[in-house]
Amino acid sequence: ENREAMLNSKSNRLTEALEEANRLFDGVCRAREAALDAQFLVIASNIGKEKANELHSEMSAFDSTAFAEDLLTFMGINRTEVEDSDDSEDVPGGFLPSDAWQTMGKEASKYFRRAPTLHYMMGSFRSEPPVPKQRIERQKKASRGKAERAMPAQLKKMEESHQEATEKEVERILRILQTHFENDPNTPISFFDFVIDPNSFARTVENVFHVSFLIRDGLAKIKLDEDDLPIIEPIKPSEGGEEDSRAGARNQVVISLDQKQWK
Repeated sequence: ENREAMLNSKSNRLTEALEEANRLFDGVCRAREAALDAQFLVIASNIGKEKANELHSEMSAFDSTAFAEDLLTFMGINRTEVEDSDDSEDVPGGFLPSDAWQTMGKEASKYFRRAPTLHYMMGSFRSEPPVPKQRIERQKKASRGKAERAMPAQLKKMEESHQEATEKEVERILRILQTHFENDPNTPISFFDFVIDPNSFARTVENVFHVSFLIRDGLAKIKLDEDDLPIIEPIKPSEGGEEDSRAGARNQVVISLDQKQWK
C-alpha cells in the first residue's frame, strides 16, 4: 500500500519495515507465519532493488533541481511562512533567512581544510615481478648439458695423453743431456747446438719448449761461457738443494727465434 512512499530516496519506511519484521520474526511459531515472513522478504527485496535503481551516483546524472531543494532546506527555508506571507517580496533576500549563506559557508569550509586524497587513475600498480619464461632457458640448458657430458671425458683423455707425451719427451732430453755431460764433463754443451734441429724449425721450437721444463724444475741450468754464449748442463741432486737454498738462483727467460735466425 505504501510502495511509492518507500521508493522515495529520502524515506526510511523500508528500513523501518525490515526492523519491525525482524522483531516479529522472533515470535514466529507456526508455518503460516513463517510463510508470511518469507513473502514479506520477497516484496522488500523487490522494493529495495527498485530503490537502488533510482539512485544516481554518476555526475552525468546530477539533478540540479533536487540539489537546489536540498540546499534550500539546509539553509533554513520555511515554505509555510512564505506561502502565508503576502509581502514576502519586500523582504531582503527573498524567503531565505539572513544568515542562510553564512550557514552554508561554515558547513562548506569543513570540507576544504584537508589535503586531497590521492587516487590512482588506473588503480594501484602491481608490485609482483613478472613471471620469467623459464621453459626456453631450461630447454637450452638441457640440450647444452647433453653436448657437454660427452666432451669432458674426451678432452680429459687428450689432455692426459698430451701431458704424458710431454713428460716422456722431457725425460728423454734430460737423459741425453746427462749422457753427454757424463761422457765429457769438462767440455761445455752449447745450448743452441743442443736444441737446434738443422732439418726442422718446428722440431727446434719443440726442443726449446721441452728444455724449458728442465730449467723450471731445477734439473738443468743455463749460463754464459767466455764468449757470452749460452751453455747448458744438468744439475746433480746434491747441487739441487744448494741451488734451491739460494734466492734467485733459478730463473727463466723468454727468447725469440724466427726461421731466419734458425737458418
